[in-house]
Amino acid sequence: MIRKLLKKIESGKAVVGVIGLGYVGLPLVQQFTRAGARVMGFDIDPRKARMLSAGRSYIGHIPSKAVREMLRSGRFEATTDFRKLAKPDCILICVPTPLTRHREPDMSYVRSTAEAVAATLRKGQLVVLESTTYPGTTEEVVLPILARSGLKVGRDFFLAYSPEREDPGRKDYNTRTIPKVVGGCERNSLAAAVACYEMAIDTVVPVSSTAAAEACKILENTYRCVNIALVNELKMLFDRMGIDVWEVIRAAATKPFGFQPFYPGPGLGGHCIPIDPFYLSWKARQYDMQTRFIELAGEVNVSMPRYVLAKLMDALNEHGKALKGSRILVLGLAYKKDVDDVRESPSIELIELLRQRGAKVDYNDPYIPQTHKMREHDLKMNSVPLSAARLNKYDAVLISTDHSCYDYQFIVDHARLVVDTRNATAKVRRGRRKIVKA
Repeated sequence: MIRKLLKKIESGKAVVGVIGLGYVGLPLVQQFTRAGARVMGFDIDPRKARMLSAGRSYIGHIPSKAVREMLRSGRFEATTDFRKLAKPDCILICVPTPLTRHREPDMSYVRSTAEAVAATLRKGQLVVLESTTYPGTTEEVVLPILARSGLKVGRDFFLAYSPEREDPGRKDYNTRTIPKVVGGCERNSLAAAVACYEMAIDTVVPVSSTAAAEACKILENTYRCVNIALVNELKMLFDRMGIDVWEVIRAAATKPFGFQPFYPGPGLGGHCIPIDPFYLSWKARQYDMQTRFIELAGEVNVSMPRYVLAKLMDALNEHGKALKGSRILVLGLAYKKDVDDVRESPSIELIELLRQRGAKVDYNDPYIPQTHKMREHDLKMNSVPLSAARLNKYDAVLISTDHSCYDYQFIVDHARLVVDTRNATAKVRRGRRKIVKA
């Protein structure tokens, strides 16, 4: 079976199926179709399938023009019919892996997807999990479900793990140019997965096992989580000491070795960094070990929205205002600048905290004209336009996301009070007494 699959991949006749057409899956579809492969996109959301079939994109950094190009090539179709999963030779799983309310891994999407694949699994198929998760998921969760088919991994079908490394909004790297780490259940699975990704990705990095590939992703994001927690804690300390943490980081970054700058903010966002360390902490407990360092970093980052709230309340008090009844404009709903991605965005929590305390809250985000229902949140809000008169009506403007398109001097000129969580106003020259760093 492995020789037959490899031959099919090498000849360019292999069909690729991508399950989950979101921020990870859709860029993969784009790269595989550009590489000349026939691609079937699967999603449980009929709206996504309809939009893609009509040549429309719902992801900011993938324009509708790119979707139309995929359709014109005749090599792409989007569907909600999971009975068609028997058709692809290579199936890439890109579904969410959120946390439960108790900060434990929620594997329900992975399990239900594996069951859908198992229902049509045939000899010669490769299945690759891409969803970010804890070490052991592929072989402890996915493999037993697929094995119920009666097929044997490494002989009849092949199973691998390859962590997604998407970073929406980046200009210097994309899905094709970011090296792809791949680990297989055994050598045939690894060979099949490497061959599959080499169709569309410039550099493929094989590792010894699925667990090593899973741990690689966890390491990458825990590294960032811990360092961001460090600068967030230093921000709070330096604020009490009357020191600007942004100036300190800028100065430290002039050292040509031994230092990499990380930057504080109102909390962590995106699907990976706020979640991955908790996966690892949960898994570590199964080995009678507590990852105290990692858990502390998570606690620091989770606490940041409440720190920002306290700074805002203090700033309003200085202006003789209570938070209850105040009008607050939150600038930026996305979790980072210049993208339309709101997954785990601290702006969402900030808005909910403000509402709970009686504030009247609006938001502006040019990338997100209206909010949509999420797993844990449903704000039911529309982005309000920015104007001099409107800015002046708010008791405070809270900069939560530092989009490049904002004119920060204009915002400071017309706002009564600006609370800046991103150092977005660093170059503002007039009205600096209105600005409070948080």
